[in-house]
Amino acid sequence: MERESMECDVVIVGGGPSGLAAAIRLKQLCQENDVDLSVVVLEKGAEVGAHILSGAVMETRALDELIPDWKEKGAPLNTPATEDEFLFLTKGSSFRLPTPPTMNNHGNYIVSLANVARWLGEQAEGMGIEVYPGFAAAEVLYHEDGSVKGVATGDMGIGKDGEKTAHYQPGMELHAKVTLFAEGCRGSLTKGLMERFDLRKDCDPQTYGIGIKELWEIEPEKHTPGKIVHTIGWPMSGDTYGGSFLYHLEDNQVAVGFVIGLDYKNPHLSPFDEFQRFKQHPSIRPIFEGGRRVSYGARAINEGGWQSIPKLTFPGGALIGCAAGFLNVPKIKGSHNAMKSGMTAAEAIFEALKGGDATQGVEPTAYPDMLKKTWVYDELYKVRNIRPAFRAGLLPGLAYSAIDTYIFRGKAPWTLHHHPDHESLVPASQAQPISYPKPDGKISFDKLSSVFLSNTNHEENQPAHLTLKDPSIPVDYNLALYDAPEQRYCPAGVYEIVRDDDGGNPRLQINAQNCVHCKTCDIKDPTQNIHWVVPEGGGGPVYPNM
Repeated sequence: MERESMECDVVIVGGGPSGLAAAIRLKQLCQENDVDLSVVVLEKGAEVGAHILSGAVMETRALDELIPDWKEKGAPLNTPATEDEFLFLTKGSSFRLPTPPTMNNHGNYIVSLANVARWLGEQAEGMGIEVYPGFAAAEVLYHEDGSVKGVATGDMGIGKDGEKTAHYQPGMELHAKVTLFAEGCRGSLTKGLMERFDLRKDCDPQTYGIGIKELWEIEPEKHTPGKIVHTIGWPMSGDTYGGSFLYHLEDNQVAVGFVIGLDYKNPHLSPFDEFQRFKQHPSIRPIFEGGRRVSYGARAINEGGWQSIPKLTFPGGALIGCAAGFLNVPKIKGSHNAMKSGMTAAEAIFEALKGGDATQGVEPTAYPDMLKKTWVYDELYKVRNIRPAFRAGLLPGLAYSAIDTYIFRGKAPWTLHHHPDHESLVPASQAQPISYPKPDGKISFDKLSSVFLSNTNHEENQPAHLTLKDPSIPVDYNLALYDAPEQRYCPAGVYEIVRDDDGGNPRLQINAQNCVHCKTCDIKDPTQNIHWVVPEGGGGPVYPNM
């Protein structure tokens, strides 16, 4: 069976905020100028929004520009931010700190970004944009001249042994004049494009954090709609970047999460267990007592900012949203920048295609310069030194951040730089072991019961989408030197060292069925031996209201 192909003008890989904003903006320009361009959006999740996970407090700046009447159209932004708290935690108490200007949320909304994406998907389909959820783009296609031709979705019905089953269906090829990659943080196709076109040669390495989130229903008397709380300090040690958020949504719901920078040094650290321990703090636990945990998820986020933005275009396509890395770390927001990048790319693409002369492999070269003239670059430039300053530790990072914000106002005559996260671990023998308390099943939980709440599912009879370049490294190198850190940095229990009954013959077992597509393993593995690729379309988590 040969793959069928479909021709269109623009293919967008990823149905998140940036991809859908790009599609909508393209169609708006078509309608305004009486031009017909065909636009297709591929989304690997079972539905639009299924794989979207974020805090999230949303700044509406980009949405106001894209769909000014979003309130009238029923956008799910239901909870205006009402108050901000910024706390420093010690092991037994908490101290309120002044809220930094970047964390002032007046005018913003507490949202489920997954539901915002679902709503954007409805707006896109209403404009005639073809949106295909459940179809994972698994391969980039190229013309003979090396330019991007489009993408192919993954074959369905391939067994674990790599052979075709009775349910085999070949993937579909989508050929486009321009292909936009909006895969989100650490997308697998984007990773390949970075290498093929050397897109990172003139920028810093991207650096990342792992965000772990739960959604709770709490007792009504403890609920304050619109309240926003951020914390730093305990349980993180002074040399580890991290902090929490608690966002009070509507309907007695609170989104609680923890973000830890993936440049942490101690291989014994478990981000999942740090999050569970955080909830036991005497200032935090009372909020959740008597409540019910509703959902769980995890996702890596970009933390590199301005100095880590790669070259955004290449022959036949461009990067938008978190595929490129537009998160504002001090603001703890990125969806507005992601959407604006998609909108700007759409405007550049429209100018390149509107005449109808372009045929193949179009590079929207105007896009990077257009984006540099928007508020996105100005916003990221002003805060570029905040995140890398914390490599010196929590207290020096706070001190520098205050100086950079209040004295230099983001215009310091220098730029601090980043280093790759996977190079930061020290040998296990040189690090302090961490003893985590057992979960109580009321406030703190284990990984497997948590993954259950993420609604994660993969077709079991398929090749593992977590691949090893060298199968010997997990035991011969990672276990020997770092005590197998993949067992701890994965927030879903995917990686497990198993042994024979006598304790010998250690080997890595990959429980790919548990994977919530956070991409942490692809980022943090010390030798970059783990390569995350897309599973069959529709596999993975399904996040309601996350």
